Amino acid sequence: MPRSKSAIKRERLTKKRTERNRSLESKLKTTVKKAQKAIVMKEEDSPQIVREACRTIDKMVTKGILHKNAAARKKSRLMKKVS
Repeated sequence: MPRSKSAIKRERLTKKRTERNRSLESKLKTTVKKAQKAIVMKEEDSPQIVREACRTIDKMVTKGILHKNAAARKKSRLMKKVS
């Protein structure tokens, strides 16, 4: 249990950030899964869905949720499945 004022604030901030990160990671996973499913099912609008997934991946990098190399790897694997 934190005792100092700053430690209490740190704990509060950590909880808030963890919650936000968790929701953003969940959003990322769903969009990537949706894109993969669209590719497998050969849907007409799959290029649009893949583009949206890549955009979401890039946003996660700017927000610090995902490392840039991990993002590049995810995007590369998606594009490989498209072609």
